Order: sequence, then C-alpha cells, then structure tokens
Amino acid sequence: MVRVMLDPSPRTSPQFALDEDQVAVRDMARSFADEVFAPSALAWDEARHFPVAEMRKAAALGMGGVYIAEDVGGSGLSRLTATLIFEALATGCPTIAAYISIHNLVAWMIDAHGSEAQRRQWLPRLCTMELLGSYCLTEPGTGSDAAALSTRAARDGDRYVISGQKQFISGAGAGDLYAVMARTGGEGPSGISTLIVPGDTPGISFGNNERKMGWNAQPTRAVIFQDVRVPVANRLGEEGAGFKIAMAGLDGGRLNIAACSLGGAQKALEKALAYTKERKAFGKRLDEFQALQFRLADMATSLEASRALLWQAAAAYDRKAESATALIAMAKRFVTDACFDVANQALQLHGGYGYLAEFGVEKIVRDLRVHQILEGTNEIMRLIVARSLVGR
Repeated sequence: MVRVMLDPSPRTSPQFALDEDQVAVRDMARSFADEVFAPSALAWDEARHFPVAEMRKAAALGMGGVYIAEDVGGSGLSRLTATLIFEALATGCPTIAAYISIHNLVAWMIDAHGSEAQRRQWLPRLCTMELLGSYCLTEPGTGSDAAALSTRAARDGDRYVISGQKQFISGAGAGDLYAVMARTGGEGPSGISTLIVPGDTPGISFGNNERKMGWNAQPTRAVIFQDVRVPVANRLGEEGAGFKIAMAGLDGGRLNIAACSLGGAQKALEKALAYTKERKAFGKRLDEFQALQFRLADMATSLEASRALLWQAAAAYDRKAESATALIAMAKRFVTDACFDVANQALQLHGGYGYLAEFGVEKIVRDLRVHQILEGTNEIMRLIVARSLVGR
C-alpha cells in the first residue's frame, strides 16, 4: 500500500510531524476501514444500504465521539487527530465516513453548548452510536443563505411547537436525534435557536430517500415538522444563539468533510498506482510512460498540499486562533476541489475500466463531488476568505 504522509519521526520538528499517538490512531482507523468498510462499500452503494452495525463497530473504537469529552464516553481527541481519523475511514468508504463526521458534529453541539443534564442524557448513547444524530439546517428555499431559514418554533409554555421543513438531511429517517435550527424570534440570525428533537416525536415525517449521484449508502431525506412539540429544556444554549452554534459546528464539519475528500482521493491514487503497474500498452507498463508518471506525481503533490493545509487549519481550530475560520474555509475549498480532481484523474488513468463500478474508482468520484457543495459551498468558502482579507 502506498501512503503519502508527512514524516512522523520524532526527530522531525514537531510543527511538521504527527506524534506517536496520532500515528497509532490514524493507523488503527485505516486498518478498520480496510477490514470493515472497504470490502462492502460497493455493495452498500448499490443496495443503498445504511450500515448501522458497522458504524457501531467504529464507535466501539472511539469514533462515535472523536472530540467529545471523556466524562460522557467520548474520546477527547483534538480536531487535528480527528482529521486523521476521517481521512483514514474515508479510504474505506467516503459516504459512511462522512455520515460519521456529521454524527460527531451533532454530538459536539451538545457537548459544547448543552447543559450538564443534556450532556448526560444524550452523549453516552451518541458516542456508542446507539443513537444516531442528524444536523438540520438547510431548507428547500434556504441553502447558502441559512440565516433566512423559515422553520419556526413557537413558544407554548414549557414547550416549543415546531413547524416547517428541512431538506437534504443525512441520516433522516434512520436517525434518533435531530439538531434542528428553528426561528424562535425575529428575522435574521439572532432569531434562530437550536433544538434537539428525538426522531420519534409525534408530528415528524420524512420525504422519500433521495436518489443521488453519490453518497448512496446513507439516506438523505426531507424532514417535515407539523406542530412538533418539544420541551424548552431541549434547547441548546440561550434562545437566539442557534445560528452561532450552527456556524461553529460547521467550522468543525468543514475540516471533517475535507478529510473525507482526502481519504477518498488517497484511495483513488492507490488504485491508480496499482492499475498502472499492472496494465500494459504499446509493450510497456503504464507506469513506465513518463507522461503518466508526471500525472501521478502531480496527484500525489496535490494530496500532500491538501493535507498540509488541512492540518494547519485543524491546528488553528484546536488553539482557537483568530484566523481559524478563514483557514478552515481555505482548506475546505482547496482540499475538496483538489481531491475531486485527483479522483477524476485516477478514473482517467484506468481508461474504460475506471468507468466500471467493480473497480471502485467511479464510486469515489461520485461520492467526492458533493463535498464541494455541502458544509457550505466552495463559493461561500471563497466569500469567507475574501471577507477575512478585505472586510464586508
């Protein structure tokens, strides 16, 4: 197996190396992905099967609550270490690695912004993935303009009554807890609150499982709220703080989805290297043609550049640097664009075989394409970076 990584040797300056624990965690996650996810990924994609049992095996190794506090069953790891885990998991299946990252996002929102009672109530079972979490921000008429959302939660005594619809929700219909951003006040971001809604609450219904280009192994549905009553005690933080909570969650989610792109592209490069070593044309192996060697070199360079920027952004998040949000936007945009290109080039190097499902490369291409859209489109990432440079 070819693995393009920065040198983890303890002799290397620590700014450019992983420590021994990070290397061990990364290798554990890669071994798990190779043994549990990779052998079934194509079958899951074809059958549109959501592999809950296999995800719970990942959770048993600490991946259901990667950066959740240890006192509620989490692993308590850094965001940098989390990027290593999600990259490794995505080599086995980007679709399922991405869902686990979304589940972790929901758990983090509760851990970071919930009360002690909320943390104790939900996080132990989220960390084991006994409960599955879904993040509900996007609506049919509000994607990038999330602050204009219209789902409303009207106060009625000690309850909120939720009405509205969320769109493109990963895990919907199979999930147990929904982190719902709803309007509890006036227009704009300050009128939004975050509510934790159990999936079996009366009044919740779901749209059809969407037929998608990729990500077929996780369900994507609309979530419809018709006079859904939830306790005020299910609100995270203060009323009106929901948009800030949602955006803070997306900073971490962008790191994770970039890591999932890296894992998928890494696997695509490995497949391309193996194929060009075996396939012959015009009397030579493909990897003996200098033009193809140069293409492989550029693909590996793109991955290494992506990895370096992603690690820098994750480290900035961990130390709460003022530049973190802009760096994360840079990383999300650059990594997801570069990695989709690497996967697409890997397909090209396979020729006609790359277009066949059994070789596994076309699935990676299909799965990675949506990473340029979700967790904030790459156009919005450019906007965030531009604002950090020139202001609003």
